[in-house]
Amino acid sequence: MAGAPRHALPTGATGAPVPSGLTGATGVPLSASTSATGPLCPARLELPGPPYPPYAVGRRALRGPLELYLAEVGGQDDRSLLRAQELLDAQERARARAFRRPRDRDAYVIAHATLRALLSPLLGVPADELPLMREPCAGCGGPHGRPALRASGVHFSLSHSGDLVLVALAGAPVGVDVEGVATEEAVRSAQCALHPAEVAELALLPAHERQAAFTRTWVRKEAYLKGLGTGLVRAPALDHVGTGPRPVPPAPDWTLRDVLVPAGYAAAVALRRE
Repeated sequence: MAGAPRHALPTGATGAPVPSGLTGATGVPLSASTSATGPLCPARLELPGPPYPPYAVGRRALRGPLELYLAEVGGQDDRSLLRAQELLDAQERARARAFRRPRDRDAYVIAHATLRALLSPLLGVPADELPLMREPCAGCGGPHGRPALRASGVHFSLSHSGDLVLVALAGAPVGVDVEGVATEEAVRSAQCALHPAEVAELALLPAHERQAAFTRTWVRKEAYLKGLGTGLVRAPALDHVGTGPRPVPPAPDWTLRDVLVPAGYAAAVALRRE
């Protein structure tokens, strides 16, 4: 995937520049695709060199109901990783230190710094001063639910897997998920978490198609549950999103779309209609 599609909206109606180091960043509206129901093609973020601005570059408005960004991490030098880490708050830095594998730690740091760099111009607030908070957990009510912005009117969702980072920005609740294609063992062990209709659909597929079908089903579920704010506290088997090439909307007031990502991954985005 070489970059943003031709029909993506132009950069910033307010003329605000893209944050330094996040080149190729153009948001795409939810309807932007080759067909009304086809997968969305996110804007591509390039992350070379000195990546993240230390200050806000000017406040801008959302360019549509949804802005969707994809970045590939890896290959950053120590200086870039250090600058990215400086944008994180204390809780994010603690989470980063908890990763045992350096690659996983670096991916987390780059993902969260990228999110902050994208949010910064929407609020006109320096990336390292964003009023991020944790919503109450949907299960226990503790202060470790999904991240959110305090009283901003901007909703966001972040997912990273392997070398990919996917970010959605919207004016309504939104969820995204990206995952590497599931192994055969994962498909066998996790089928109990699917809706009965999805289990039946998988059973009808040739064995060589089930891993890809299961993965696109799972990212659809995760995106929807992130948008709801419940995560996996809500049993994923409750909602039918389909295993086929087109997702099934899980509720009348939600739009669910697949997202084009590099081979070996699957991704989806869910947006609540206002």
